[in-house]
Amino acid sequence: MFSNATFPSLLSGLLGISGATQASHSSCIDFSPTSLPGVSVAAATYYPANTSVDISNLYMSVNSSTLPAFCRLELLVTTNETAGSFANTELWLPDEWNGRMLTIGNGGFAGGADVLTLGTIAVPQGFAGISTNTGHNSSSGDATWGGPHNDNALVDFGWRAVHQSVIAGKEVVKQYYNQAAKRSYYLGCSNGTTAALKEIQLFPDSFDGIVVGAPATPVTGFISWVSHTLQVTGTTTSPEFIPRALWTDVVAPEVLRQCDGLDGLQDGVLSNPRACNFRPEPLTCRPGQDPTTCLTIAQLGTLHHQYTDYFEANQTFVFAGYLPGGETVYGGLWDNVSRDQGGSIDYYRYMVLNDTTWVNADYNSTLFKISEEVNPGQANADDPDLLAFAAAPYNGKVLHYVGLADPLIPSGNSERYYGQVLAHTRAHSPDLDVNDFYRFFEVPGMAHWCGGPGANVFGSLLQPPSPVLDAEHSVIGAIVRWVEEGVAPETLVATKYNDDNPASGVAFTRPLCKYPLTVRYKGGNKTEASSFECV
Repeated sequence: MFSNATFPSLLSGLLGISGATQASHSSCIDFSPTSLPGVSVAAATYYPANTSVDISNLYMSVNSSTLPAFCRLELLVTTNETAGSFANTELWLPDEWNGRMLTIGNGGFAGGADVLTLGTIAVPQGFAGISTNTGHNSSSGDATWGGPHNDNALVDFGWRAVHQSVIAGKEVVKQYYNQAAKRSYYLGCSNGTTAALKEIQLFPDSFDGIVVGAPATPVTGFISWVSHTLQVTGTTTSPEFIPRALWTDVVAPEVLRQCDGLDGLQDGVLSNPRACNFRPEPLTCRPGQDPTTCLTIAQLGTLHHQYTDYFEANQTFVFAGYLPGGETVYGGLWDNVSRDQGGSIDYYRYMVLNDTTWVNADYNSTLFKISEEVNPGQANADDPDLLAFAAAPYNGKVLHYVGLADPLIPSGNSERYYGQVLAHTRAHSPDLDVNDFYRFFEVPGMAHWCGGPGANVFGSLLQPPSPVLDAEHSVIGAIVRWVEEGVAPETLVATKYNDDNPASGVAFTRPLCKYPLTVRYKGGNKTEASSFECV
């Protein structure tokens, strides 16, 4: 998807590549782990530097000829000996190893290792990279493998495949390089970050630092919100449905008209959308008005629903709604979501109800309660107690980011979880402050993973390469510096490319502020991050 950039010496120094441990072709193809029950090498392939690497699975693919030399081990990791289940786990081992391990998360219901991020982030930056199919093979939108009644596969997906792969990966790395990894990190976004949060909640010794983007947690709340929203938005022929063109050409300009200057600059990006008290009523259609230029009363009702958090009976919070500022990406999602297959349909059919005839029209408030009780695979990762991970002897760190224009997992849910962790920490620890171990950054105008009108490149997965990869411009650099040097990130710098294409040049840069601070223009060059402050 994205080509590799030439990584600057500054990051190489930060990550320790210059003094890296050397490996070789023979150590790769001859490698076989010893005294490691339940782990075997299905295949070992050595790739010299700058050779063609063309690898794909049902989830992800990579095609590059610019990677440094590395050994690809395809592991079979037993997850349940009694059931005979296993995970397909990729372990990529660079010849010039920086002494660290980086586990890469998946997205959605994906059953395939993220070979793209292994090839664009892990290996080029010197990490021993790990990613797993979480115990099954599928695309990110397919959960038919989950049932009916395939509980063992659900547990693998929920947490076990990642956990067993991390354990196996640490030992294989130790045997391959003849020394243990000095640090273990995690990088993921969307449902891939749910696995990381689950891991540090259950097994605080697995990682020294994790980078989590837009976590879909609790999964039960997220899927229920999707089903609820599908009902609220209606089908494409329903009177309440808002077509993509109305979102982009009618709603988006009105949001900017009302709120764009609140951060001191009219630039098409809302830096603090919570300060925007958006009133859509001025968009109401007058008698005889062209319906492509306004909203009907029914469509106004849909809009209000989508900007509202989803609660069920007795004010039970389910999931957050949209914030103003992402209208150019909000409409496209619901245009493309199928109401007959994938996503929430598969979740309820194969994971919760074990009823393959279920359709989204059958969704009601009782199903949220049922899904909470079932909690398929114990995948919910919303426990706010991170104290075992954060306190000595582990002293783990969390760097959490979310796009404020995320159309798939609205950002308010990340804000809510951060607040729960803060409250729990204050209530149960006399010494720890949440800032000691958890930093949360909101990304104005960024959609899911990347994209959107705002600055959306900062060295994370599935993003175009950052023009600079240091601790200020890269979340990987930031988490490494925090864990190993004790320098916690106060701000990050994000880049916006013209047309989101690095070949088209940089459009502007913006600071990302540590929550709850927000970005404000203070004067100067409007395209430079230094012209903005966190207030």
